[in-house]
Amino acid sequence: MLLYHGSNTAGLTQLCPRQADHDRPYVYLTTIEQVAAMYLCNAVQRPFYWFPYGFERGSDVPVYHELYPDALREVSQGVRGCIYTVDAKEGEYIPFKDIPCARLGSVPLDVVGRIEVADAYELMQQYIAEGKLKVSRYEDKTPEELERWHRMVAAYLKEKNMASAPDCSYAHFVRQKLPRAWEIYTESGE
Repeated sequence: MLLYHGSNTAGLTQLCPRQADHDRPYVYLTTIEQVAAMYLCNAVQRPFYWFPYGFERGSDVPVYHELYPDALREVSQGVRGCIYTVDAKEGEYIPFKDIPCARLGSVPLDVVGRIEVADAYELMQQYIAEGKLKVSRYEDKTPEELERWHRMVAAYLKEKNMASAPDCSYAHFVRQKLPRAWEIYTESGE
């Protein structure tokens, strides 16, 4: 299966599993090139991730959700990296829960192709112009939509017990960019 991986490290010939926010090391992969491009643009430091995207019902075009003003530009402008392609065999990856296009590589995978990205924001604009990516702008979201997103973020904060690590990159990011989500989390008694 042809899979994509976005990385800020150039010149890789093999993608190796790394420990992140899961129980064991994985290579994070996707069946969609544009999603791999989003993974170049992480607003928080590892092991945490910030990629608020989804899909409209019945569509395979990813939608990046801005949850604060000009978020896509902020996280992607000037970001360099590569979108790597691997040809993974059955048994070398598993599906990722709740994200149909995502796969978790469980073994080192040889790179069979790469797209060098000089500026991820410019690449995103190209995808948008080609109809391969949509952006749900912050300004267009209803208060109810934002509240749903904030509650999802607060649930993740609770799941990861962020009260015990208030200075980690994810908690800091949420307090700065999504203060309502942090408020919901702290009001829940965590």
